[in-house]
Amino acid sequence: MVPLLKPGNVALAERPRTRRGTYFVQTWGCQMNEEDSEQMGLYLEDIGFERANSLLEAQVIVLNTCSVRKKPEDKAFSMLGELVPLKKGRPDLIIGVCGCMAQARADEIRRRAPHVDFVLGTGDLGLLPGLVEEAAQKRRFQKRVELPERKGSVVEDVPQRHLGRAAKLKAFVPIQYGCDKFCTYCIVPATRGRERSRPTEDILEEVSRLVEGGTKEITLLGQTVNSYGKNLLEGRVPFSQLLWQLSEIPGLERIRYTSPYPRDFKSDLIQTIRDCPPVMEHVHLPLQSGDDAMLQEMRRVYTLDSYRRIVEELRGTVPGIGITTDVIVGFPGETDEQFENTMRAFEEIRFDGAYMFAYSIRPGTPAGDRKDQVPEPVKKERLNRLIDLQNRITCEINETLVGREFEVLVEGKSPKNPGMLQGYSREFKMVHFPGSDARIGRLARVRATGAHQWGLSGELV
Repeated sequence: MVPLLKPGNVALAERPRTRRGTYFVQTWGCQMNEEDSEQMGLYLEDIGFERANSLLEAQVIVLNTCSVRKKPEDKAFSMLGELVPLKKGRPDLIIGVCGCMAQARADEIRRRAPHVDFVLGTGDLGLLPGLVEEAAQKRRFQKRVELPERKGSVVEDVPQRHLGRAAKLKAFVPIQYGCDKFCTYCIVPATRGRERSRPTEDILEEVSRLVEGGTKEITLLGQTVNSYGKNLLEGRVPFSQLLWQLSEIPGLERIRYTSPYPRDFKSDLIQTIRDCPPVMEHVHLPLQSGDDAMLQEMRRVYTLDSYRRIVEELRGTVPGIGITTDVIVGFPGETDEQFENTMRAFEEIRFDGAYMFAYSIRPGTPAGDRKDQVPEPVKKERLNRLIDLQNRITCEINETLVGREFEVLVEGKSPKNPGMLQGYSREFKMVHFPGSDARIGRLARVRATGAHQWGLSGELV
């Protein structure tokens, strides 16, 4: 199989570790950012740092940022401000900013937070140990650490990954980086680059190692995950075939993925969901708007009708499948009538759940430069109406499931009720039920006895 690590990274991973201090990674954003943070931790552990329990205890603090919406950027800048007195009191503290905001706004970070030691973009995580070493060396000689003149380029290659991951029940596995869709509201192509797929052999090797360590469920990550493989020069396989190859790994019990793009959602994938046992009967299929004119303005290359046909084929081929979505309200120029079209689409399609957002201006995107921005109070009112509608639909759907049996991967105790176990069904329904701790980490059959907005309650069969 093709090795996942470059020779330099292998040497780093095999270097004897001497404890040098602690680190803390603060993460905002999507599952890809969460996975990037895990990789950062592995790199820092390779050079002798151990994970701290809190930010205040760490000698190295890394903020892994998100730029998809304004709110996580505001949180990152706020935290950078809070770190100023900590840095003054501890001159040896090393602070780095990574992730999408670092990629897009490096100069602004340098200007607004001169106490930051390095800024690192999304494609250069392998440089993290070297940057920390540089900062530590310069501190040792009591010299001011200059910000490195690098923010990470918009890379075209595939980032190399560190394989020394701790065993856990569920794991994220990126199969694709970047995006070629260029939706007018989205900053991802600028922060994560053009679409690049990882070689199939690398993915199979990583998943095999995870399963050997005890992982039973993986979630494949990609911005448009079902277009996997289109830029591979050799050994290209369609996404559905990748799922079949992964299903042959002994011990892998569940496969999920996020997020597919509607235009690329084909019948072969739907048939794989039906016929391939480890592939879960759940699809998260972003809609973004229920109005065709809005979809065009967003540069989403599908229509509401073509989206409906995918949903109809999914439900006709895989009865009981769970379907969730993303939607944006208050996109520039959205009229009352266009918003009502989205409301009608939700009433008609009846999603099991949805991530619903008010449009957030992203500097440097075509939508962010438009003059016909929807007023904030209007966006808030529309969002609240849609949330109320979806909550009602979710409760109604869940009520119809009472009495049914579900396969649940038991993840642990309920945080709110330690006397109950919890886990997700194949259809991505959270299920709570009484049971012994011995069932944690195993599959269970559970009959739903009650329903609520956030999932189901049940009993072991």
